[in-house]
Amino acid sequence: MEPLTNALKTDISAVRLWAASALAQMASVGYDAIIAAMPALIEALRQDPVSAVRSNCAWTIGQLCRELPSNVVYATAIDALIEAFAEDEELGVREDAKTAMLRVGDPRGLQVIEELELEGF
Repeated sequence: MEPLTNALKTDISAVRLWAASALAQMASVGYDAIIAAMPALIEALRQDPVSAVRSNCAWTIGQLCRELPSNVVYATAIDALIEAFAEDEELGVREDAKTAMLRVGDPRGLQVIEELELEGF
């Protein structure tokens, strides 16, 4: 897992793209792996200059959240998805964040989606 999180932070965009997707496999490794992977994914979702990397991070965060109990890490991850859905400049990233929240079924995320869609977002 450490090589994947390091690649997500420092490698070229093509490697960051695949590292983000590969980190979704941490769900099968276990809770500790999910917790360790989440900070790098959230940081990349918020800051990566390449929209495809941000999209993959949104998808992966959604996959991992499905395996987490409702705790601080889960809430922080949902916050990052909400932020990406509401604020990312790329439609694809917003759509992937929305899809991730819909799959997780988090009430807070669903409420934000409904509110923004009612506003014509």
